[in-house]
Amino acid sequence: MTSSNDTAVLRVAGRPVGRYVTRPELPARLSPRPYLHPVTTLAGTAVTELTPADHAHHLGVGVAVPDVEGFNFWGGRTYVRDQGPTELDNHGAQRHVAFQLRDPDGFVEELRWVAAGGELLRERRTVAATELTDQAWALDLTFSLTNVTRDPLSIGSPATNGRPGAAYGGFFWRARKESSAPEVFSAGAEGEEQVHGRPADWLALRGGTWTLVFAGATEQTRRDPWFVRTEEYPGVGSSLAYGERLPVPPGETVVRRVVTVVADGRLDRDAAAALVRKAVSP
Repeated sequence: MTSSNDTAVLRVAGRPVGRYVTRPELPARLSPRPYLHPVTTLAGTAVTELTPADHAHHLGVGVAVPDVEGFNFWGGRTYVRDQGPTELDNHGAQRHVAFQLRDPDGFVEELRWVAAGGELLRERRTVAATELTDQAWALDLTFSLTNVTRDPLSIGSPATNGRPGAAYGGFFWRARKESSAPEVFSAGAEGEEQVHGRPADWLALRGGTWTLVFAGATEQTRRDPWFVRTEEYPGVGSSLAYGERLPVPPGETVVRRVVTVVADGRLDRDAAAALVRKAVSP
């Protein structure tokens, strides 16, 4: 992994497949945070977007949470119960502290989640890139969030604040927007309406010449429902707070791990499942 003070480049088989920006220069309203963009297939097709016109606070691939004890680490407006999306001065930021490990194919990073001048969460983020075939590789992302305050914290979402179906927050991948919406399917369902808001061992987003296959790689992660958008914009996330707020007592840690297969071509269900098995095998 080649790097500078602000960026690091992930490589698979010597090819650059992801650029990680540790200290982005962004306005506070976008909840500044490290992100991966562009992420590409092995053939070089970009499969992420950064600050797109439809949602300027979507930053490639990363971890974003709209409500940590009332602070917005997602960006943009905050959903307020009985009021709707509201502009509030409540944005937090994720600050890169240090890399504990750096290799050509990944890193371990420490981050501070800060808001209103104080640190709420300390994160350990592990990212690894692995070659699967000559047309597919896997991005393995684990994040561990520890409550470093003396008080209980909880993680929420617009859904837990009164907006049905909007349980975004956690791992999030803003995918490439094309002239037509991507297709989405899991092992047993197809289409945004059928896969959104439900747990599934894996979920595939299929574009014109590429496919992304997302898989929860721990038992707890697999229990989290998926947040899926295809028509409005292409994006997939894993919901930390779907039906109720997620408590994080003082000193306690929340851990999630998502492995994403990044493939050239339009994979069918069998091919997607086979690559996921290879990507998450022990």
